[in-house]
Amino acid sequence: MNILNLISEIERVDPEVYERLDQRRQMFRHFAGFGKKLAVAAVPLAMGSMLQKAYGKPKSTGLSEQIVYVLNFALGLEYLEYYFYQMGLDAPGLLTGSARESVTIIRNDERNHVDFLRSVLGSAAIPDPGARAFDYTGSKGGKRPALFPDVFTNAGTYFAVAQAFEDTGVRAYKGGAPLLISNNTILEAALGIHSVEARHASHIRTMRRGGPQGLPGPLTSNPKSWISGDDNGGPAPMYTAPVYGPGMPAETYPSEANVTQAGVNLVTAFGVTMAEASEAFDEPLDPDTVLAIAGNFIK
Repeated sequence: MNILNLISEIERVDPEVYERLDQRRQMFRHFAGFGKKLAVAAVPLAMGSMLQKAYGKPKSTGLSEQIVYVLNFALGLEYLEYYFYQMGLDAPGLLTGSARESVTIIRNDERNHVDFLRSVLGSAAIPDPGARAFDYTGSKGGKRPALFPDVFTNAGTYFAVAQAFEDTGVRAYKGGAPLLISNNTILEAALGIHSVEARHASHIRTMRRGGPQGLPGPLTSNPKSWISGDDNGGPAPMYTAPVYGPGMPAETYPSEANVTQAGVNLVTAFGVTMAEASEAFDEPLDPDTVLAIAGNFIK
């Protein structure tokens, strides 16, 4: 999230934001200097606290029920991702070298997202369910056969699941964005998190491919750094195809293979390939489909 851009956007929407945030205008106008003194991980939380101070607690001021719902929906996904990366780092021998460094950074980002969303939602935030709420094998606590039984012992499986999570997150944030349009401040913050999730997805895909120099091959096992078409169902098509397929209704939430934008077929209008047209845009995903995907990993 670009904090300075967020502040600028708030100022555009609410010229009195500096007085709202703090009577000491000079202090807040030098937020960039303040940010340098904070650990990077603390900046999103600090920003969330400042938004709370400016606009009050959601239950008493002014965040609509719809916005609270969307932010809590996002918070639930962030919990799912955060504990996945934390448990991967805790698994003996699973992650080493540069892979461990990358996952540590991603884990920290997810923790920042959790802290930021909780700080904005205040008392309206859903409780932290803890790691025990999730079963990343997909067996739902042993209630059914595991979908990914070796997720914490096989790095290949681990990163396949990570890709599915991040690709889902990107589509979920895009799907929720229109519901936040009544509050530009919150919308800007959500889109900032969306961009971080997209970078996570791209990096994990690059890692699965064998690094930046790796040549894309089968999209399931050797993907591009971005989604191409429906990615042939993703890293484990039997279980991950819904991540890349249409939502409900499909007219509003088309699959990632969609080549029509704003009523214009990009293939016929611009002479590009279907792959190129689909790669140019991420498609949104509806809450019910996202919940069905995430539900595979909730006990």
